[in-house]
Amino acid sequence: MKERPILFSGLEVRAILAGTKTQARRMVNPPPILGEYDDIRVCDGGFEIVRYAMATTAVGRELRETFEPLRCPYGVPGDRLWVRESGWRRPERTPRMMREGADTWPKYLYSADGDVDDDFGREHKWHRRPSVHMPRWASRITLEVMQVRVQRVQDISYADILAEGWDARSSEPVTDGTAGEDARAWFAALWDSIHGAGAWQRNDWVFAVTFRRVQP
Repeated sequence: MKERPILFSGLEVRAILAGTKTQARRMVNPPPILGEYDDIRVCDGGFEIVRYAMATTAVGRELRETFEPLRCPYGVPGDRLWVRESGWRRPERTPRMMREGADTWPKYLYSADGDVDDDFGREHKWHRRPSVHMPRWASRITLEVMQVRVQRVQDISYADILAEGWDARSSEPVTDGTAGEDARAWFAALWDSIHGAGAWQRNDWVFAVTFRRVQP
């Protein structure tokens, strides 16, 4: 079992904590460029790109296969991911801070919880930490990888969109026939907001990672 970091936004963190997000999609980088007959398939230890090409031999032309490994940076089922999220690291506490209650301050506050704002952070000299700089000891969420797939982002199903946290977007249950269309439009807009306008239409290859939260 290996352990790796993974970044999540505040919205995603809240959905994970609420139990409504159990999937994440991350772009395959660099993106695979496939020919008309090429394919991506599961192999021992992960995935591989299978390329087909005609080759001339002594007895004529024949179709040959070549294989290129495609490694998922988020591991394989059974591996674990520790979540990096933005937050604030507690400063060295001064006597004045202690008089103001700093003896009860935790070592780290998480932006997703809304417990600290920029004004408070600046006044008391908390150290702002973007998610990419979160240290391992401050991570409060550990995930176990349950499944990894490789697919085009537009191949996402309605069930997958629910697992991406769609049901956390509405205060009422989704029951009408437009649920799938609404959810798909939400995810397309979310994807563009993360990866830039037109990303959904590009229909990039992604790793679709299914996980469960490991309780401490």
